[in-house]
Amino acid sequence: MKTVTENITNNDNSVQGNGWLNRTVAGAGITSALGDFCYETTTVILPGFLAVLGIPAAALGIIEGIADAVASFTKMVSGYIADKLGHRKLLVLVGYGLTPLGQALIALAAGWPLILLGRMVSWFGKGLRGPLRDAIVIQAVSPATRGRAFGFHRAADTVGAVFGPLLGVVLLGLAQGWHWSDDAGPFRFVLWLSLIPGLLALLAFLALVQDPQHSPNPALKFFGSLRGLPSRFKRYLGAVGLFGVGDFSHTLLILAATTLLTPSMGVVQAAQVAGLLYVWRNVVQVAASWPVGWLADRVGHLPVLVAGYGLGVATAVLTALAFWSDLDSVALLAGIFCIAGLYVAVQEALESTVTAEMVPAETMTMSMGALGTVNGTAKFLSSATVGVVWTAVSPELAFALAATFMLAGTLAILRVRD
Repeated sequence: MKTVTENITNNDNSVQGNGWLNRTVAGAGITSALGDFCYETTTVILPGFLAVLGIPAAALGIIEGIADAVASFTKMVSGYIADKLGHRKLLVLVGYGLTPLGQALIALAAGWPLILLGRMVSWFGKGLRGPLRDAIVIQAVSPATRGRAFGFHRAADTVGAVFGPLLGVVLLGLAQGWHWSDDAGPFRFVLWLSLIPGLLALLAFLALVQDPQHSPNPALKFFGSLRGLPSRFKRYLGAVGLFGVGDFSHTLLILAATTLLTPSMGVVQAAQVAGLLYVWRNVVQVAASWPVGWLADRVGHLPVLVAGYGLGVATAVLTALAFWSDLDSVALLAGIFCIAGLYVAVQEALESTVTAEMVPAETMTMSMGALGTVNGTAKFLSSATVGVVWTAVSPELAFALAATFMLAGTLAILRVRD
């Protein structure tokens, strides 16, 4: 039987002749675009949906934080199982199938418990598929072109995050003129429609993506493999985690815009404008993702990631200042969302490629899972903390606290460069 390393090497050699934009990279991009079309539609209308149901910011922060935590621990387990048993594509398909199921639960919700359950189901699916899909993409290209391949994949991924929320906002506005039994009716209508691209994502991955033959490693031990990860990679995970403790869910950024604009626009129009601002954030991310990967392939992935983290700090600081000044300018809020789109483009394109540079091939998928677990755990703390501090004290303090942790993580990752 071939070893894992031999399989990966053979696959890299075959792919190098075909170029980095091969069937698997393109298929994974199409699948991710459809998947994001599904669940990002929910992300953009969820704050408004909670607002009409009378659910406070603290609940939103806790819901998003718990969902991120579920996804994070699922990533670790799925990565370990895939490296041990060699099965990846089937787990990814299950993950994509769970997303529309979670959407249906949210559409049925009348209060926060079912919304929490639906978000957990969707994010469990996201955690199940994420590291396995990333490992498939990494092993489908040569190391010299990983930045471009991941930049393309993230750009395609975010195309769905642009058109899904955009269509959701348009449909939400259209549905306002229809007769509903309550104010939540238009939101439920959009949620039900979002199931269609979710199901198409499942079919696209099944038909288009070819998983490089990944040999099982039955001797792999979970805790032994974690202890055996390179020390530099462990320091990297620590820095990513510290940054992540401040890296709040951008559902809270949408809620921030909705809150700031409501006094002058009313809650429904403010929710629509905030949704369009999130679409703008995603447009920026699409436009920046491939250039970010191209730049990283030339100057180094870690330095570009550090610069992206600095933009994350700026996002949190500016959001705190927006509340401090009672900002209601759509143009200035669009600037904040633009910076957010830039830093997310860097973060999502390069955290995985930096991981691939630091770990051996035989534990690649598990290392991706470890990265996802650290990220998700940190984001649980961040989203829950920002939501609770926002409700209990003030949004200014909540986002200033987030900025502090993000800055600490940015400084910590500078030490990993050595």
